[in-house]
Amino acid sequence: MVWKPLPESFIRKYLESWLQSDFISINRKLLLVLLALGILLLLSICLGVALGSSEISFREMFRVFSGEADPESVTTAIIRQIRLPRVVLAAVIGATLALGGLVFQVLLRNPLAEPYILGVSGGSAIGAILAMLAGLAPFPGVALAAFSGSMLVLLLVLMLATGRSKGRNDSLLLGGVMMNALCGAVIMFLISMSRNTQVHHILFWLMGDLSTFSREQLPLLLPVFPCFIVILIMARPMNLLLLGQDNAAVLGVNVKLVTNLLLIATTFMVSVAVSHSGLIGFAGLVVPHILRLLIGGDHRLLIPASILGGGSYLIICDLLARSLPASGEMPVGIVTALIGAPTFIFLLWRANR
Repeated sequence: MVWKPLPESFIRKYLESWLQSDFISINRKLLLVLLALGILLLLSICLGVALGSSEISFREMFRVFSGEADPESVTTAIIRQIRLPRVVLAAVIGATLALGGLVFQVLLRNPLAEPYILGVSGGSAIGAILAMLAGLAPFPGVALAAFSGSMLVLLLVLMLATGRSKGRNDSLLLGGVMMNALCGAVIMFLISMSRNTQVHHILFWLMGDLSTFSREQLPLLLPVFPCFIVILIMARPMNLLLLGQDNAAVLGVNVKLVTNLLLIATTFMVSVAVSHSGLIGFAGLVVPHILRLLIGGDHRLLIPASILGGGSYLIICDLLARSLPASGEMPVGIVTALIGAPTFIFLLWRANR
């Protein structure tokens, strides 16, 4: 089956033009976006909980959620102990990566930017692998090591971008590319020095793994939500940054403060995500691009849309990772790459046509 996008005339005539028109207030547009993507996220959660190696009917699922089901039954245990925590993890990780990609695309004014391009994810991976090799627990050991690694890489990238070229997007981007390459080499070195019993676990984790998360770890996801709020508050300055740093400064934006706040908030939430899920690519690249095509470039809409859309995207990808293999499951990072790479190539082809 060949995937076909919605007819361009339909998008422009009935959706994009309506959302981007000046006749509808931003609040009504936001309500429409939240309603549509909220329904999509709710549907994704229901599918993620109901489908899997043991299929559960929607009726039985709703009975468990309402408390009417036997709390000691196997179905209740599967939903509450295994599937629901994993679905929540996928939603939060997907939202974090999509939002991180959106922020970096604004800061660098580069459509190819995402957390990986600055080496933030690579730094998190190095810290997490070192913690794994040292035998530290997922929290706080691996999480703190991942955050330390990502912050160290970010500081090095910012140092590389100082001097005469300070504030230039291309110098920040080039510094990130160099650090990302260095992180890749360090990761390969650490894997080559690992014992055979650790290599499989580390490689599986590097491909994106949501299978080891448990209900007891859910509170560990809370630190990403203050970062969401910080980025939501920065929606208007992000719109002005698209005009260029000089123009944004003339219009009253404290460019240095806004840039640093966005970089720190994004780095922190991405490092938290990577410490729990490993490296999951393309979510931060594809989701913002698709949403931008549908609802335009206003970040007052794009930020909440990326949170809801990114969550739905990774839940569906994780469902496919659990369902496609005849036995067992594959890392979710493989599914996001198989979906994301062709989609991004199509977007590039469409943009250059």
